[in-house]
Amino acid sequence: MEQNSQLIVVDANILPDVFTKVLEVKKLMAQKSEKSFASACKRAGISRSAYYKYKDSVFSYDELFNRKIVNLYLLLSDSPGVLSSVLVFLHGIHANILTVNQSIPVDSAAAVNISLRLITESPEEIASLNSISELEGVLEVKILSAE
Repeated sequence: MEQNSQLIVVDANILPDVFTKVLEVKKLMAQKSEKSFASACKRAGISRSAYYKYKDSVFSYDELFNRKIVNLYLLLSDSPGVLSSVLVFLHGIHANILTVNQSIPVDSAAAVNISLRLITESPEEIASLNSISELEGVLEVKILSAE
């Protein structure tokens, strides 16, 4: 997008169909439902040129604005099921886990970095992440960043 661009929110029902079809092509390709942009465009019912004309300017409100990415640092005891209980907890608050990186345990503890996407931006939801420290085997929790 250009430096001076202006974003607006518009009900998709009043826009020309090409915009929703561009979003459909993006979704088809992201989910690997089609092997090429040509086949995805054909399936959505738009030309490739229309897709390429609008692809960098059309975004779903949900994917662009309604999600918060959080990076966590955890120190977990080297016991069976500890990481699993953390992941179950995150599932319980409807977090979409983007990445999990775990180091090899040293002195019976392993460092874990988790990047996740929260569906809402409520401060309560981010604060609930600190509740992970109450799980058995969780030694330390730090919220590194929240975008």
